[in-house]
Amino acid sequence: MAYEGSRTPRLSWWLYALDKTNAIVTTLTAVFLAYTRSAGVAYFVAGAVLCSITVKILKRCVRQPRPVIVNGRRKKTYGMPSTHSAVITFFAAYITLACMRLPIHPSLPASPTLSRALPPLVVVPLASTIAVSRIWLGHHTWPQVVAGCAYGLLCAPVWFLLWTSGWNEYGRVVEDMMPL
Repeated sequence: MAYEGSRTPRLSWWLYALDKTNAIVTTLTAVFLAYTRSAGVAYFVAGAVLCSITVKILKRCVRQPRPVIVNGRRKKTYGMPSTHSAVITFFAAYITLACMRLPIHPSLPASPTLSRALPPLVVVPLASTIAVSRIWLGHHTWPQVVAGCAYGLLCAPVWFLLWTSGWNEYGRVVEDMMPL
């Protein structure tokens, strides 16, 4: 990190990108949802939002402060568990489960390599990097990130199980009602 005339560090481009993952991941997810127009993707997005909301409620119960950041100020929100870590871990776990267990959506390439193997190979290391970046950026401690990852790993299979236990039938009905 470099300092430019003040005590506030200037982030390298890759740390800056990692600091903005919320906007980047949200945008990419919205584009994917718009492209596929899939009820399953909409359900996945709803699960990620629910994971985020419930982890924020949990934060208010735990009330553990964040670490002090470089310029001596602390964010006003609580740090335990890390919301970014929980949600990005939800993404990685759910996408991996979907690639392993769900049929390939008609809007996606039929190639098993592109639709089944590639997404987990990209999203799992990326999610791990994003989670660890919360520590590198000074937003969270290791225990806060680990707790967030554990929360995301708990939420994703439960949400996936609900989908595969019958909610996917409602998704098919919704997709059938949508115009091409």
